[in-house]
Amino acid sequence: MLRTLLKHVGQFRFSAIMTPVWTALEVVMGVLIPYVTASLIDKGIMAGDISSVWKYGAAMVAMAAVSLFFGIMSGREGARSSAGFAMNLRGAMYDKIQTFSFADIDTFSTSGLVTRMTTDVANIQSAFQMLLRISVRAPLNVLAGMFMSFFINARMSLIFLVAMVFLAVSLYLIVTRAMALFAELMRKYDDLNAVVREGVSGIRVIKSFVREKHESLRFRAAVDVIYRLNVAAETVVTFNQPVMNIVTYASMIALSWFGARYIVAGGLTTGQLTSLFTYQMQILSSLMMLSMIFVMLTQSVASGKRIAEVLEREPSMKEPADPVTAVPDGSIELSGVSFSYAAGGNPALSDINLSIRSGERIGIIGGTGCGKTTLVSLISRLYDAGSGTVKVGGHDVRDYSFEAIRGAVSVVLQKNTLFSGTLLENLRWGNPGATPEQCLDACRLAAADFVQDLPQGLDTRVDQGGTNFSGGQRQRLCIARALLKHPRVLVLDDSTSAVDTATDARIRETFSLRIPDTTLIIISQRILSIRDADRIVVMDDGRICGVGTHEELLQTCDIYQDIFQMQSSTGGEADFDQP
Repeated sequence: MLRTLLKHVGQFRFSAIMTPVWTALEVVMGVLIPYVTASLIDKGIMAGDISSVWKYGAAMVAMAAVSLFFGIMSGREGARSSAGFAMNLRGAMYDKIQTFSFADIDTFSTSGLVTRMTTDVANIQSAFQMLLRISVRAPLNVLAGMFMSFFINARMSLIFLVAMVFLAVSLYLIVTRAMALFAELMRKYDDLNAVVREGVSGIRVIKSFVREKHESLRFRAAVDVIYRLNVAAETVVTFNQPVMNIVTYASMIALSWFGARYIVAGGLTTGQLTSLFTYQMQILSSLMMLSMIFVMLTQSVASGKRIAEVLEREPSMKEPADPVTAVPDGSIELSGVSFSYAAGGNPALSDINLSIRSGERIGIIGGTGCGKTTLVSLISRLYDAGSGTVKVGGHDVRDYSFEAIRGAVSVVLQKNTLFSGTLLENLRWGNPGATPEQCLDACRLAAADFVQDLPQGLDTRVDQGGTNFSGGQRQRLCIARALLKHPRVLVLDDSTSAVDTATDARIRETFSLRIPDTTLIIISQRILSIRDADRIVVMDDGRICGVGTHEELLQTCDIYQDIFQMQSSTGGEADFDQP
């Protein structure tokens, strides 16, 4: 895990190296100042020598100024390296996610990936800066403080050793308990993010069903779990301060008692006792800081493992060593194809055999969950078939580069996504070099003529998620975006469900005239949308149970007949001519 994370320090490696160097120099200055203070007291104040007071006082001011400079440099370099490290981690994770297949993303979940890129990276950033500075400062302070204490008076310094042992054992017990609570806390952040994401993205559905109260209670339940874990963890951590105070005051009493006796006996000066008090505070506070480092590391270790899981994940789909870079035509052939979303799970597709000619119009119909979307996902290699082969243009889809196969197969989903920006920027996702005229032509082809009537036309701003457009408008814009790719295969996955039947018919008619060489696959719940297709594929429970024209299926396929009768009886297909 550490090797995976630390290699992303990258161009900030120099700052990461210099941070502990500046910190060490700051510690050296901080440790020397109490020693000079002892001379100021003994040789200046106690001896009544004002020149020594000025001399040692000036030395202390100079050392404090140098220590301040070292501290500023340490903080500056620490901030640069930790912020840069976090930037590189987020960039590497985002780039890695772009290589994931749908199956890989399903493994982590969207909310889990968001948590890893935000909360987990923030924890790593804080821990990294703390490691560079406090983890250097605290041990050096302890070691230097102990060295100076023994240099001043070895016997008196034994008090520090006893205090350190007691404090170390107490902090160990506190930290181990806190570690378990913080690890559980990080897992619960995923649940919270999932609730937030669903609540925000589904706000329209929530309001339409008047479920605001239910969602608020659901959110509060998730927040309450995090609250209780936070309180429990922080309560354990707060024991640090009382334990620290007990050890500090006990040490001060012991130092005062034995120090007074040594001063009376002449074995210790007042200035030296003052320095010992200062070193005592340095040593014990440094131990306290070390305990906080352990608590922070507890959180960061859990976060680091989660980040490393993403960075170390090998994408389940890989391009071949020598990929095919061009799709010759839009022919499709599926032979013995089976697929499951989870290993050992129920098959979503079973023994699919289907051959489609280039330029053919194919309709696919079937009940919800019968495998229609899964089938077309294999064609564009969003998933890989578990068994069997999927060919496009005469080549196995696994022989193509991702850019080639996904550039040649355009898929327009029912749930459409528009991105923040202008309409022109969204349409150019299909073709970055498309001219405004080409974009408008694609809009006309997709029956999105409303674009020309907008006051700002293609420069119209798109709100996040395209919420300033209706569902039907978003669908037509996404179809136009797909058409700009000039695909060999165009898949409309129930992507005209939000438009009226007249507009649906217009889109299909225009496709027949303007893109006759493009293989068109239309997935629909409405027979009217696919009735005029060259062939219709009927699916049920992950299998193909009928292939033929509308008239043929009415004679040979019971499932198709049932769908037709049901839609006809409800008026959904009232304009059909009964055979």
